[in-house]
Amino acid sequence: MSNTLDSTAGPQGAEVTTMTLTMHRVSSWLKSPRPYLMLIGFAAVLGFWFLSVEIWKLPRFVDMPGPTEVFSEWFSKDPYYGLSIYTPEYYKHIGISLRRIGFAFLLATGLGVPLGLFLGWSKSFREYIFPLFEVLRPIPVLAWVPLAIIMFAGSETPVIFLTFLASFFATTLNTMLGVESIDESYSRAARCLGANRWQTFRHVVVPGAMPYIFTGLQISIGVAWFSLVAGEMVSGQYGLGYLINTAYMMIEYPKIIIGMITLGIVGYSTSALVRLLGDYLMQWRVRELALGDN
Repeated sequence: MSNTLDSTAGPQGAEVTTMTLTMHRVSSWLKSPRPYLMLIGFAAVLGFWFLSVEIWKLPRFVDMPGPTEVFSEWFSKDPYYGLSIYTPEYYKHIGISLRRIGFAFLLATGLGVPLGLFLGWSKSFREYIFPLFEVLRPIPVLAWVPLAIIMFAGSETPVIFLTFLASFFATTLNTMLGVESIDESYSRAARCLGANRWQTFRHVVVPGAMPYIFTGLQISIGVAWFSLVAGEMVSGQYGLGYLINTAYMMIEYPKIIIGMITLGIVGYSTSALVRLLGDYLMQWRVRELALGDN
């Protein structure tokens, strides 16, 4: 174990900061084969794409743009199809999609986490609500599109509602599972020490469910992007989903790939931000994982 981690056990009892532990985890990750395997995976996909489209010219890929065409368009100051990193429209699509994701994700978190906590904590409440929850959860987002357009005026609110739905179900279910995963002995111990029901809920249930909650939030932000693209394709104006759908109808295939890659990068970044927030709020969890890496 490194001297950094040994400082937690020193005579002064000094705590290792979250940043130090996070940096230690990053250092351990860089020393492991994982980042290099990841790069090999990306290179393999790009290589297969290049060979299939530009070298072998496989029949299934005959209409698909190659990486040379896509990246030339993406980084061109004078793009043929009018979209690149140098055009304001590109960032407008990203900004509007991020705004929609932000509204939907915050709403799903604000409603889904409390609902999941109470579903896992109260058996009687779960008996009333969970069957309805399980009936609604498998309904695809696209099946909600007609009702969303009927219920909500304008073009913005239906997209946010559709994005919210899938995110809400993922957040609620993982939060409920987090509460159910807590060993009952912790609640009994808290009650034996004089804690009432609310204090047990606040100091045992909520912290105990936090790892599941943030796992659910990472899943939630991912399915939110999936739902957002579906919503933007149907009723959105601007946004990455709208960009991809419009590019397909206008037969501007390089823009489709640019939109998809951008969607992946932005989606990964938002998921990473949720993960960092979880590390900040669960310092004990970061410390446990850092120590477990050694």
